[in-house]
Amino acid sequence: MQKELRTNLIYCGDCKEVLKQLPEESVDLIYLDPPFFSNKHYEVIWGDGAELRAFEDRWKGGIMNYIEWMKERIEQCYRVLKRTGSLYLHCDTHASHYLKVYVLDPLFGYNQMVNEIVWCYTIGGKSKQSFGRKHDTIFLYAKSDNYTFNGKAVSIERPQTHMKMRIDKNGRPYQEKKDAKTGKIYRYFMDEGKIPEDYWTDIETINWEAAERLGYPTQKPEALLERIVKASSNGGNLVLDPFCGCGTTLVVAQRLKRKWIGIDVSPTACKLMMARLKKQGARVEIVGMPTTVEDLKKLPPFEFQNFVVAYLLLGRVSPRKSSDMGIDGYNIEGTPIQVKQSDDVGRNVIDNFETAIKRVNKKKGIVIAFSFGKGAYEEVARAKLKEELDIRLITLKELLKEKEIRLPDKKDQKEITHFTKQQVF
Repeated sequence: MQKELRTNLIYCGDCKEVLKQLPEESVDLIYLDPPFFSNKHYEVIWGDGAELRAFEDRWKGGIMNYIEWMKERIEQCYRVLKRTGSLYLHCDTHASHYLKVYVLDPLFGYNQMVNEIVWCYTIGGKSKQSFGRKHDTIFLYAKSDNYTFNGKAVSIERPQTHMKMRIDKNGRPYQEKKDAKTGKIYRYFMDEGKIPEDYWTDIETINWEAAERLGYPTQKPEALLERIVKASSNGGNLVLDPFCGCGTTLVVAQRLKRKWIGIDVSPTACKLMMARLKKQGARVEIVGMPTTVEDLKKLPPFEFQNFVVAYLLLGRVSPRKSSDMGIDGYNIEGTPIQVKQSDDVGRNVIDNFETAIKRVNKKKGIVIAFSFGKGAYEEVARAKLKEELDIRLITLKELLKEKEIRLPDKKDQKEITHFTKQQVF
């Protein structure tokens, strides 16, 4: 039985699992900008200055482990792509050739590569030990020979060449070129522009002063996605981004009157995307936000921290993540918060937190964890009596009950559908 396809949704989860929920051959265009195999660690303050998004772009096990990880997800992309659909895979020099040889060619077919697009930019990539690394690779593959390509929709200004400029009877300037082999004469009108070549030098990457900059480390410019969406989809088509990060693909698709589906494993990113799309007047729903204690335990540490501080407590995450000095964030009253993604938190954690809150001249603090040991409660009582520090220990279950959000125990999970709808405010 064909699965129901709902659009204009943001799915929070691993795209490999989310894509399995979508019907076969239901998507017109897929753009993927997955984590690069570049061994970088990103820490960044979101554009509103209130949330910290950090992720490690490291892949234990080497390049082939990364390729296998990517293969499992691209296979699902291929499954949901229509026969008339196209896929754009954005990658860098660390893995581009591996992805082509080991994943894309075997899956789509060697002859189905339409273009290897080289996106060139001038910002970043400086080095004294090599030529400046100033480009990314974007592979364009079509599932069949009957794919959508709207070249005129993305035409750029045609530069004047050495050929003589002529004017036709209607006053339109043009140049002519004669094919040396066939003798055929081609006429190029200057006001019609031309289809871009497969090296793009006219779209700059986002700089620190760009109006659209959100602070996301791998954010791509809207102009780049606009060219891709216009070229390979039509109005009303469905555009999918399975690694949508801060949501640029979705924002562009919404503006160009396409349907869209976005997927990202980060609750923080999903929350940002929703806010960004709502500014465009889009009706947005997030599906798959964490709904069980087990879900929360599986979140990467920074995502867990963001979810607790920014979403549950409506606070702000500490801007210093590599060296946060024992404070993970502050609630709306300015009370320091420490978040522990663990059970049976002990006395030593509380003792260290006391030092941290005294360092910032505070008398109150909050520690969030799955559970606390006897020593933690004893240390809180001692600190209140001896040092007049008011430290509140809150378990996740207590916090969620306080916020009227139910996260069932593990034994209840079989009763929960794979995705539970939940609005994020």
